Amino acid sequence: MAPKPPRKQSVGMGRGARKRDEDSGTEVGEGADEWTVSKAAVRPPDQLDLTDAELKEEFTRILTANNPHAPQNIVRYSFKEGTYKPIGFVNQLAVHFSQVGNLVPKDSDEGRRQHYRDELAAGSQESAKVVLSDAEIIEEDEEPKEAEVEAGSQSEIPVAEVAEKVTEEELVTPKQPKERKLTNQFNFSDRASQTLNHPLRGRECQMEPPPRTNFSATANQWEIYDAYVEELKKQEKTKEKEKTKTPVAKKTGKMALRKLTSMESQSDDITKVSQAAKIVERMVNQNTYDDVAQDFKYYEDAADEYRDQEGTLLPLWKFQNDKAKRLAVTALCDFMKQSRGMLLLYSLKNPSFPEYIFSSESGIMCLDIHVDHPYLVVVGHYDGNVAIYNLKKPQSQPSFRSSAKSGKHTDPVWQVKWQKDDMDHNLNFFSVSSDGRIVSWTLVKSELVHTDVIKLKVEGSTTEAPEGLQLHTVGCGTAFDFHKEIDYMFLVGTEEGKIYKCSKSYSSQFLDTYDAHNMAVDAVTWNRYHTKVFMSCSSDWTVKIWDHTIKTPMFIYDLNSAVGDVAWAPYSSTVFAAVTTDGKAHVFDLAINKYEAICNQPVVAKKKTKITHVEFNPIYPIIIVGDDRGHITCLKLSPNLRKMPKEKKGQEVQKGPAVEIAKLDKLLNLVREVKTKP
Repeated sequence: MAPKPPRKQSVGMGRGARKRDEDSGTEVGEGADEWTVSKAAVRPPDQLDLTDAELKEEFTRILTANNPHAPQNIVRYSFKEGTYKPIGFVNQLAVHFSQVGNLVPKDSDEGRRQHYRDELAAGSQESAKVVLSDAEIIEEDEEPKEAEVEAGSQSEIPVAEVAEKVTEEELVTPKQPKERKLTNQFNFSDRASQTLNHPLRGRECQMEPPPRTNFSATANQWEIYDAYVEELKKQEKTKEKEKTKTPVAKKTGKMALRKLTSMESQSDDITKVSQAAKIVERMVNQNTYDDVAQDFKYYEDAADEYRDQEGTLLPLWKFQNDKAKRLAVTALCDFMKQSRGMLLLYSLKNPSFPEYIFSSESGIMCLDIHVDHPYLVVVGHYDGNVAIYNLKKPQSQPSFRSSAKSGKHTDPVWQVKWQKDDMDHNLNFFSVSSDGRIVSWTLVKSELVHTDVIKLKVEGSTTEAPEGLQLHTVGCGTAFDFHKEIDYMFLVGTEEGKIYKCSKSYSSQFLDTYDAHNMAVDAVTWNRYHTKVFMSCSSDWTVKIWDHTIKTPMFIYDLNSAVGDVAWAPYSSTVFAAVTTDGKAHVFDLAINKYEAICNQPVVAKKKTKITHVEFNPIYPIIIVGDDRGHITCLKLSPNLRKMPKEKKGQEVQKGPAVEIAKLDKLLNLVREVKTKP
């Protein structure tokens, strides 16, 4: 066979190539570049099959110019506030490359100055050339001048023309600029003199450590007593030595000195003896009431194991004073007639006699001790005044006291409460009175400044006065308590049986009103753990537990007698105590029995003795109750009254505020579910 022409071979090759390209989805014509032809995308085998709606869905992408390496938590110290403050704005500029250029714009100030310097330099060079050429011409002219003078053939040049030429040349030729002195950049100082910096030297020394010894001793009652006796003997010996050293002088002059020294020595001895006497008195009382102290610390009622959900109160000490007989120990008991008042502060180490005694002309209705400054005690009087006692000062009168001139309540003050210091770090407290005012008292320098926070106006009880004026009936405040976490919120109980939820910021209206009781509210107190729960008691024989977000009470307890006071326990959110005017103390634990008290016990021995106040000890399992005869009784809670919830075997007993809140919430949720059911 004859060989095929080469053209056909090329065509066949082109067709084969085109066929292969068609198989791949592209066509490559003759003379076409490969990069100009679009290529088909190759799908991976695991690619998802999306619908048209999903393919057409738009996703927005936002490009920000933030620097990813910029720090986000920069803090700087503020000397004004004394704390580290975070910096909110962070510079997001990131410099990748920078180079200092040497080009100067012509229109800038620096460009114009440089152009001016260049012109001056060029002009100085031209003027130098002109001066050199003129000098050569003058030298050539001087040679024929001598011949002309001798011959006298040529005329003389006038002097005025020569002077004019010189001045014109001076004006035309600019002054040469001064040469700039180049300084050494590595060793240059712009001062006339340079001080010598002395080289620093470090010196070390070695010394022997001070000698140390181990010392141990015991401090007992008798050792303290022996130390006081030795100190008194040393003082007597020194006094005898001073007497022997002093020479004998006139009787008249020395008698006065001896009297003065004897009086001073007696005063010093009395102060030291008083401290020793206080210690001895406590020692004697501890020995006298040793059985009571042992019961207070160690005794646990074994009979509680056989009692089913019941407990008892063990009487411990009884605090009383002859001067305070027939004086009520609370702000919640009304006097038939106004009498004197007493402020007594006792110690558990000495129940026979108070540590501090203060008397007042008017009855003391309430008191409160400052948390941060326990030596400051504020009291409210029956005549409407308030006073502050400082236990550090030996004086018997209050350090600060209100008056009718500076401002006071017009009715008895039923309760006072210390508050946190204000913005100027001044001490302040609040008071409530039957005149319907809640007053804030601030201790400024040496006086009490008062401001009315809110007036307890009774809604819907306005009366018309003459000349068309409207008078609002004011409620009589009897008790109040401030929220433990929300600083501005507080509750106020009134004689009309209402409880008002108020705010320190709003003096014109109440946050809420509760129709709580049918008679006067004697006490209202927030729960120590749960922020929504508070409790109130009244002379209508009832104790009620509330949720401040709901206007109806969660629990109601009838104690068959007027309730003088209630108090929450510091160790549990479900335990509280109440006292009644029939002389009984009631202890409740909602976690054990939410229907009745687990302890109901008479506290006072005499009949017709009314218990007016109750308070828990913040550390020890004891309570103190006060009556209207001036007696204070200390009682210890039995183990059943402070029983903690038991966990299953193998589980740890959980403690803390969160557990107490959950325990009380569980009980409240049961009551809420019952109320919501139709």
